[in-house]
Amino acid sequence: MSEQQTTEDLPAVIAEMEAKTLEFPKSLMAHHHLALVYRKAGRQEDALQELLKCIEIDEASAESYINLGALYFEMGELDKSLEANRKALIHSVNPAQAYCNIGLIHQQQGDNDKAMDAYTKATLNDPKLAFAWINLAAAKIGAGKYDEALHAAKKGVAMEPDYPMAHNNLAVALFYNDKYQEAEKALKKAESLGYPVEPMFKQILAEKL
Repeated sequence: MSEQQTTEDLPAVIAEMEAKTLEFPKSLMAHHHLALVYRKAGRQEDALQELLKCIEIDEASAESYINLGALYFEMGELDKSLEANRKALIHSVNPAQAYCNIGLIHQQQGDNDKAMDAYTKATLNDPKLAFAWINLAAAKIGAGKYDEALHAAKKGVAMEPDYPMAHNNLAVALFYNDKYQEAEKALKKAESLGYPVEPMFKQILAEKL
């Protein structure tokens, strides 16, 4: 089913999922699926209530905490998002995603050191989690740790070779390591994949070539 079809069918999907939760009021899966569909439809408060219901049904549901944290993040409730992801750490078999989310929250709050720590823990728990490497590269650049940033950026590209931000962050890391021609190549790749490259960075890089 295409994205357009899925969007057009949302009211029908919501109605079906609502019926499921009424039929199976203690079903974690039914409430979780309804929460995800509500979120997709932009019904954040409804999604919030469903995720809280999921946790009421199973207070050890790591996936519910992860999605609750993501929803709070979207709503600008960073402290609540942080709390939800910390609870996910407690109950998750693989805490990499929760650590990655925590890093994103700290980065949003302007605490680069805590962000780097969380992203690093994410990569240690799941070395194949591309988003953790990509964001770790950005945090390392912000800390002036350019060699480490380049290592992380290369890891991100290796994990997700078609992800535009991975190539953009690689370009920035290469630039700060004085590898200007390689940076230009990475930046062009980011652009070709649809990444909105920062015009100022593009200009500064051009002046170095």
